[in-house]
Amino acid sequence: MAEIGKDISKAKVFLEKEQLVAIPTETVYGLASNALNPIAVAKIFEAKERPTFDPLIVHTYSLQEVHNFVTGIHPSLLKLAQTFWPGPLTLLLPKKDIIPNLVTSGLDRVGVRIPNHPLTLELLSQLNFPLAAPSANPFGYISPTIAEHVDKQLGPKIPYILDGGSCAVGLESTIVGEENGEIIIYRLGGLSIDDIESVVGKVSVQLNQSSNPKAPGQLKSHYAPKKPVYIGDVIELQNTYANKKIGAIVFGDDIKLNETITVKNLSSSKNYQEAAVNLFSFLRELDEADVDLIITNLLPEQGLGLAINDRLRRAAAL
Repeated sequence: MAEIGKDISKAKVFLEKEQLVAIPTETVYGLASNALNPIAVAKIFEAKERPTFDPLIVHTYSLQEVHNFVTGIHPSLLKLAQTFWPGPLTLLLPKKDIIPNLVTSGLDRVGVRIPNHPLTLELLSQLNFPLAAPSANPFGYISPTIAEHVDKQLGPKIPYILDGGSCAVGLESTIVGEENGEIIIYRLGGLSIDDIESVVGKVSVQLNQSSNPKAPGQLKSHYAPKKPVYIGDVIELQNTYANKKIGAIVFGDDIKLNETITVKNLSSSKNYQEAAVNLFSFLRELDEADVDLIITNLLPEQGLGLAINDRLRRAAAL
């Protein structure tokens, strides 16, 4: 399995040798390599068994550094960067040729962000290249929120995991770009639509679920456990699958299920941030539990509930 530690110097050495290192962020753990080196980037796709048509996000440590990789930043996107970086925001920006086509899956825009985690920011500041880093999990599976999740899934494939503790947000970054003067959200995430609109005004949402995504994390089946996930009224679902061993993910303390069901409550107090932090861990725990399937109900479509529901739908491939 991989070595787990907090040694930034050791992580730096591995990355400079074109190796993979798992890094902590406030969203989820990322599987990182030198974003400017196609050989190093290819190792990410190999380790994750990720299709090369699904682009990667580039991580750096300052807005000044971002200008080294992109040809420009739309004024509204610049406002978002100045407001929310470091943080769970990825901007889709026109790339310079220094960014390999493998990173962007041949697209002319690259997703860039500054993660809000002290260990990773320090690591990035010591490197003379940015890091390409999708979530540190096998492609399509549940994203990791602690170092041990990474080790369990990818440990034999990577030499080092930089341990930054539990991820504070627990959902991937929100991806935002601009087309013809219109600000567009391509992936819902740790930054809500309301947060974004408070800075740039009304935005559009394009959650592509095809096999030809414009941005990372847009494939229809994604963030998924191996066991089937069913979304609906959990009371009805428990009756539908009464002859099965059931795991359930619920939100709030007003849902009473049969005692035979293994229940994970995202937040008994209906706190959306708490729910976001717990989501991937609970999906993973139920996937490893003695259950045949997982049932869940959607959260109210507001704030972070939109992003949580998006992950649940993709886990169920709806």
